[in-house]
Amino acid sequence: MWFDSWADLLRILLVGSAAYAALVLVLRVSGKRTLGQLNAFDFVVTVSLGSTLATILLSTDVSFVEGLLALALLAGLQFLVASVAARWPRLRGALTAQPVLLLVDGQVRQRALTRNRLTESELRQAVRQQGIGDLSLVKAVVLETNGKLSVISSSQHGNGSALEGVRGTAVD
Repeated sequence: MWFDSWADLLRILLVGSAAYAALVLVLRVSGKRTLGQLNAFDFVVTVSLGSTLATILLSTDVSFVEGLLALALLAGLQFLVASVAARWPRLRGALTAQPVLLLVDGQVRQRALTRNRLTESELRQAVRQQGIGDLSLVKAVVLETNGKLSVISSSQHGNGSALEGVRGTAVD
């Protein structure tokens, strides 16, 4: 239980180092998207990559080449999902979340907050983090597809073109 053999420890050191290097290579080849702002699919891939790396390190039932193939498969599937979402807007809605308008012209949209399991306190915190102390100075707060809150002040709103495609947009 505390110690099985030196060979097992050597295997973890050698295979672990190789698997780590392979994971870094796979992530570099798969592009910045894999490590960018996480949406649900990116999160699943990230957790899966970690789990796969742990399995390669600790399970003698999984060969290094099998583990490397699993890492490449996960990165490839993430690349495929991202490509499909980028090329076909109709499928994008099924694959990724849509940004949602939570506040307009200083008025909180309570139903949108509730539907997205956010509190007014979290919304106010996002506004404060932008250095704004008065909700009436905020034109919009958007819950982005990666879960972050974007705050657009009235002075930065312009023509509102950045809000195109945001669910609940009624901002002029």
